Amino acid sequence: MYVIIVKGLFMNNIYIDVLITVNIFIDYFLLMLTKKIIGSNIKYFRVIIGSIVGGLFSLTALLPVLPFGLNILTDLAVAMLIIFITFGKCKIKTYIKRVLIFFALSFSFGGLMIFIYLAFKPKGMGIYNDVIYFDISPVLLIILTLVCYYILLLIKKLTKSVYKSDIHNIEIKINDKCYIFNAKLDTGCNVKEPFSGKSVIVAEKEVFNDFVPDKTKVRLIPFTSLGGSGILQGFCADNIIIDGKEADNSVYIGICENIFKDDIKAIIPSELINN
Repeated sequence: MYVIIVKGLFMNNIYIDVLITVNIFIDYFLLMLTKKIIGSNIKYFRVIIGSIVGGLFSLTALLPVLPFGLNILTDLAVAMLIIFITFGKCKIKTYIKRVLIFFALSFSFGGLMIFIYLAFKPKGMGIYNDVIYFDISPVLLIILTLVCYYILLLIKKLTKSVYKSDIHNIEIKINDKCYIFNAKLDTGCNVKEPFSGKSVIVAEKEVFNDFVPDKTKVRLIPFTSLGGSGILQGFCADNIIIDGKEADNSVYIGICENIFKDDIKAIIPSELINN
């Protein structure tokens, strides 16, 4: 199915299935890049749902040309909805940051596409109401989107984002259950198990879902932070994997509540990364 749309002096055929598919694919990579930047550990099916919603909103390309200003507000509203669907509920400050990151990435991607469109005039490409349309083969679409994805990734690295190298993937195995989450490197973390002097990975209780540590094996670990001081419930895991490499399983895991205010819900001391 296609429709004929008129933009100024130009008339084009737009295939609705291609329009939606193209933008689902683009939104998927933008959401994956957003996920990487904020260090979120959401499941991939939520990214897929968010990208599908973004693809459906690409139908705004069929509307009359939106006046300048209104198009930006529309794009922002769509970004807010996509981020909420993809990443779920969170504190308002965290939500605003997520939206702004996704919106900035989308804006950067759109800028790259406009440059390609103006510089090379590729056949079958169009931009309508800030929605990108490619009447091209799926293979070429994948190649172009991957190119833009890695360009944006390169920009992120060149700007030395704060998230560049201080986010680490942690895999904890306890009683045949596996918990995977991201932890932020904290060079100032000096929390130790008081008797053994072992390092402690500090994580929010929500990271471990319904896990309840065995009270007979729990160690109470005091901590002090900028937000105050308190006691962590510490325990040893059966197995700890940091960035794909097995770590010393005698390292303690300290469970806290409502300490971290960002997307990252855990911190890891630098000695565990440098070893």
